[in-house]
Amino acid sequence: MVAAPALHQTTLEEAAAFARVEEDGHVFLLVDGAEHPVGQYPDATREEALAYFVRKYDDLVAQVALLEQRLAAKAPAADMGKTLRHLAEQAAERKFVGDVAALDARIEALSASIAEAEAAERAAQDEAKARELAAREAIVAEAEEIAAKDPATVQWKTSSNRMNELFDAWKTSQKNGPRLGRSTEDALWKRFRSARTVFDRHRRAYFSQLDNENAAAKKAKEALIARAEELADSTDWGATAAEYRRLMDEWKASKRASRKDDDALWNRFRAAQDRFFAARQAANEVIDEQFAANLLVKEEILKEAQALLPVKDHRAARRALTEIQDRWEAAGKVPRADMGRMESGLRRVEEAVKAAEDEHWQRSNPETKARTNSALSQLEAVIASLEDDLAAAEKAGDARRIAAAREALEARRQWLDMLQKSAQDFS
Repeated sequence: MVAAPALHQTTLEEAAAFARVEEDGHVFLLVDGAEHPVGQYPDATREEALAYFVRKYDDLVAQVALLEQRLAAKAPAADMGKTLRHLAEQAAERKFVGDVAALDARIEALSASIAEAEAAERAAQDEAKARELAAREAIVAEAEEIAAKDPATVQWKTSSNRMNELFDAWKTSQKNGPRLGRSTEDALWKRFRSARTVFDRHRRAYFSQLDNENAAAKKAKEALIARAEELADSTDWGATAAEYRRLMDEWKASKRASRKDDDALWNRFRAAQDRFFAARQAANEVIDEQFAANLLVKEEILKEAQALLPVKDHRAARRALTEIQDRWEAAGKVPRADMGRMESGLRRVEEAVKAAEDEHWQRSNPETKARTNSALSQLEAVIASLEDDLAAAEKAGDARRIAAAREALEARRQWLDMLQKSAQDFS
């Protein structure tokens, strides 16, 4: 609260310089040598009449001083302007006695200062309005941007929270911010409201469609669960396991239901599978226990087969392997965990015997042997011809022909040596 200023009280002696008082109590104000009737204070002495109108001057000066103090305290300039205009009107009526020139000067100076303060306030208000307008427009623009997104790409939880934040920001600005003018605020509000309406419509449509899709996905998965539960007690292990794989492929390809439903549906589907595969595992364990004795027999048979390696006599190896294969089949099945190891062990022996037989066939093939003998005959004839050529060149003393004949003869003799070695393999 602004304290009342300490004011100088005009004395009668000081006031006498600015007034004339008649016997009947009429008082006149002296301004620049001219008299202005102030009023009458009847039935009183001159001093009392003068004092009455001096008090009016002092009251007016006190109000001016108070206004100066308010200005210094940065009070709202618009309110002070109204007060000053009222004081100026009172001063212009000249219904007091005092230093009019000094009072007018203070009022004039105060008027200029208040006008300056009003201009500064208007500038600040304009700046505040501009900031507020930019803030409101930013709220509206962001809301419109969110509302314009493709519903299929919107993150609804995040976007809904953001829309609520924008609405709260709008209400805060509307409550605490400067007024922008009814037309401006109405136009912005209509845009903001429209964006929120579009967003809400898209959200409702999206979740309605999502509910329909979730319901359809739930129905489809419940059908798969029903089939899985029907198969859970089957003992047709191979066919049922294949069917479960097919059902799992369908499950993976199907759409998800709501998170809550989907987790519960999966638990039911998996429980049916687990029941079947647990039963199959238990059955396999019983079978494996029964086949454990067969494994011991086959491991001994496999050792006999492996003793045939490396194959030296393919005929003897084949006879032994045939007898081993007969005993192998008669020994029966082995536990599932050992099947691959045992079968691959015997297969390596079978492949080695087959390779030895193929190698022998290649060496004893009549067609190959005949082709080799034919090539030997032809090469021997060529060598004989080259020997004749060499002899003729030596007799003629032709060094070039001699060198060429010897080179060709050496090459043919090397070929002959190689073919002769190959022919020995067929013998």
